Amino acid sequence: MPRFSVSRLWPLLAKAVFVVLVAAPLGLTLVYRFVPPPVTPLMLIRLAQGHDLNKDWQPLEAISPHLRRAVIGSEDGKFCTHWGFDWHAIDNAIEKYGEGGTVLGASTISMQTAKNLYLWPSRTFIRKGLEAYLTLYLEALWPKRRILEVYLNIAEFGPGLYGAEAASRRHFGKPAAALTAREAALLAAVLPNPLERSAAKPSSYVARRAALIDVRADQVGLGKDGACDKD
Repeated sequence: MPRFSVSRLWPLLAKAVFVVLVAAPLGLTLVYRFVPPPVTPLMLIRLAQGHDLNKDWQPLEAISPHLRRAVIGSEDGKFCTHWGFDWHAIDNAIEKYGEGGTVLGASTISMQTAKNLYLWPSRTFIRKGLEAYLTLYLEALWPKRRILEVYLNIAEFGPGLYGAEAASRRHFGKPAAALTAREAALLAAVLPNPLERSAAKPSSYVARRAALIDVRADQVGLGKDGACDKD
């Protein structure tokens, strides 16, 4: 009987790590630049929790410019100028964490897209580290337009609702292309906590947040590509 050798195990482990952390994400990111992702880890987790799966992929031009502006203004005002990370926001988050405060607002749209596309929902440092690593792939291989398009199609907008089209039809009875500025602001307002907030029946907090987002959205310019000028 051949003796087991630990030294033989390391090359296999190294190959497995390479496939999981490098080859697979790289390959999927290249494919997803052109092909809509069929499902995400969060969708599967929610299905296991008993939620429905309602989604309807739409190209960016079929999503109201009001919603594009509202999401950028609400989630990531520097989306069109950074390369995946808002370092000023990250510095502030680290400072608040060191002071024992609540860490909010450091995730960019690029980071959230990487998280939603590949990872599970948690607040661990390991998950955040993987999120940052995968964000580099997205920024290197996708134009900003594609990042925004994928985000608006896979983001969770409510229990069992993924993407702007499904959310718009459920909450407002219309396609995402027909959203008004107010409706877009309400949808953007629920993004940080879509299981607890509702765009159709907004709480006073959601209504106030939507009003603020509406103001910020007016300051967001969209380029000729429908997202950012630099792409």
